[in-house]
Amino acid sequence: MRINEHFAKLPGSYLFPEIGRRVRAYAAAHPDARVIRLGIGDVTEPLAPAIVEAMHAAVDEMGTREGFHGYGPEQGYDFLVEAIRANDYAARGIDIAADEIFVSDGSKCDSGNVQEMFAAAARVAVTDPVYPVYVDSNVMAGRTPAAGPDGRYPGFVYLVGDESNGFQPAPPPDSVGPVDVVYLCSPNNPTGTVATRAQLEAWVAWARAHDTVILFDAAYESYISDPSLPRSIYEIPGARSCAIELRSFSKRAGFTGVRCAFMVVPKDVTGVDPSGERVPLHKLWARRHTTKFNGASYVVQRGAAAAYSPAGLAQTNAQIAFYMENAKLLHAGLTASGFTVFGGVHAPYLWLRTPGGATSWDFFDRLLGECQVVGTPGAGFGPAGEGYFRLSAFNSRANIEEALARIQRQFGPGRA
Repeated sequence: MRINEHFAKLPGSYLFPEIGRRVRAYAAAHPDARVIRLGIGDVTEPLAPAIVEAMHAAVDEMGTREGFHGYGPEQGYDFLVEAIRANDYAARGIDIAADEIFVSDGSKCDSGNVQEMFAAAARVAVTDPVYPVYVDSNVMAGRTPAAGPDGRYPGFVYLVGDESNGFQPAPPPDSVGPVDVVYLCSPNNPTGTVATRAQLEAWVAWARAHDTVILFDAAYESYISDPSLPRSIYEIPGARSCAIELRSFSKRAGFTGVRCAFMVVPKDVTGVDPSGERVPLHKLWARRHTTKFNGASYVVQRGAAAAYSPAGLAQTNAQIAFYMENAKLLHAGLTASGFTVFGGVHAPYLWLRTPGGATSWDFFDRLLGECQVVGTPGAGFGPAGEGYFRLSAFNSRANIEEALARIQRQFGPGRA
């Protein structure tokens, strides 16, 4: 039985399982240590009461003959699709048709599955550092002529985000050759930085001129507090013809353990088939989605729709404000301790330069060993992430304050 040989090109384990392995080993060796986890971006606040109430009501419906729901519409129930259209798009002056929205069980799945629409020879560009799924899912599909477990794959175009460009790289020059697909994430995971309107206008203009599709991951859009910053790629004129947008309820409504997301695929976005004919990607994704997915559960979609109710919006926005206050505390405390810190203003992630030129995994081990605090090594997000480290603001206020106090004791001025 022959296996997919492209899996051998991947590193030995995905980033977050490796973090978990190291934390478990430390905890086993130090059973009395109270480890504070600021690594994986998992929410900690309970579901909002309006969401819980809606899901309870949906469960009660499912327990009756009249209210029972079996297979639902693969693209999502009308009550959720219309709530998405009204609140996420129409409210911002954006016209998205109901059948251009595809409800799913998570943006991680969508970001890994969307590549199935593209040719095996498609050339992919990613910002670096980058969310690992963008790269790994394409490597699994064979989109790299040669690669090794060091994380650098020659088949990709790497667009380096660094301190000189505010971790928001510009479109590549023509000298890099053609690019079929580019992954953008704003607010960015892992750096916590956000693209300006001018930057997104440049990306849309470049994509239209080069016949490139933008995969725009807006999973953290609800954390943007500045109204001048775009929360959707479709706020940019012309984006409907070149961009697909991914959004999630995981961080905006605390659904990491519930699972619901959606992807917008406008009918205007097209690609070229082997005969040279233009084909709408909407048609391809609809075929893929309805073939491989039976829809998110009725109970979950009722909960997601409740996040758009007046009470749901007030409650989930309060949770977002809570996490962003955590980020503000971390940013101020780390900066006062001598760290160079980015992000944490319009995103729940802080991106800091490792002290003393330490590698990101060495700093991970030191932070765990000396402070019993878990973060995420920047090297896990790509070669350009080396020398940096991500901390998450998802935790209780008490844990954020305790973690910060521990870090300041070990790494304050004159101690690092």
